[in-house]
Amino acid sequence: MTRFGYTLMTEQSGPKDLVNYAVDAENAGFDFEVSSDHYSPWLTSQGHAPYAWSVLGAVAQATNRVELVTYVTCPSIRYHPAIIAQKAATLQLLADGRFILGLGAGENLNEHVVGEGWPMVDARQDMLEEAVQIIRELHRGELVTWEGEYFRVDSARIWDLPDGGVPIGLAVSGEKSIARFAPLGDHLISTEPEAELLAGWADARGAGASPSRSIGQIPICWGPDKAEAITLAHDQFRWFGGGWSVNADLPTTAGFAGASQFVREEDVAASIACGPDLDELAESVKPFIEAGFSDIALVQVGDYRQQEFLDTVAEPLLERLRAL
Repeated sequence: MTRFGYTLMTEQSGPKDLVNYAVDAENAGFDFEVSSDHYSPWLTSQGHAPYAWSVLGAVAQATNRVELVTYVTCPSIRYHPAIIAQKAATLQLLADGRFILGLGAGENLNEHVVGEGWPMVDARQDMLEEAVQIIRELHRGELVTWEGEYFRVDSARIWDLPDGGVPIGLAVSGEKSIARFAPLGDHLISTEPEAELLAGWADARGAGASPSRSIGQIPICWGPDKAEAITLAHDQFRWFGGGWSVNADLPTTAGFAGASQFVREEDVAASIACGPDLDELAESVKPFIEAGFSDIALVQVGDYRQQEFLDTVAEPLLERLRAL
């Protein structure tokens, strides 16, 4: 059975609102919740970027049932992997085993802020691999000293460690990254509804590997008026169409504004389901279901429609999704 999740979109909501939305999403019947981990919104009009790990700590205490996932954290520039290992272990304890650490190679938008530059993609993949290895070592609970190509760890130990460590999901986008990261990760993360990704991941992990989940994400923009919903999606989410190769490299909200200045409302409407028709919204998720994703997180675009979405729309929409 496919699990459906709710996205805590840190780029479009403040921290207290996100915690309240998390509780309401659990009550509405979502199976899990994913949180973005950003230092900056994509566009100025989104207007928010609270610290995801503080939000998730609060959410872990405010909820009881839903799983929590970072979607995704970059463990190599803004954060040192030893620090990621520590806070992931702490969050897993607070969440009573409900947490999955989602990791990826990151975006310039969030990582350039510490002044360490933005490496080329091959170097970023190398850094991600080494970071995952360090996190895995520290989650064994032993004293770790590491001298790698990109990172050093000096006599570090995680003192508060959950039994079994923390499962790791890794964001992948093609054959090369799948072959490299499938043996290192527990679960696949992708925003592309491609069955080939899942098949390649399973093949790379091998027949004897433990069961692996595939966690996808898709934006929708519910609203009582379709035209208004399209305008909202265009204002908040027109950056979405740039794709990973563009979105990973732009450094500022001004850069995203410039890159998306010629994106029209009809372009956004063609890629994001908008409006009041719940069947249409559910149908837009179908490619992920048909591709075989085990977990699909919805992004409801726009903060000012969020509470109404959770109060009146989420339950009937989930019924339609599960019926698919």
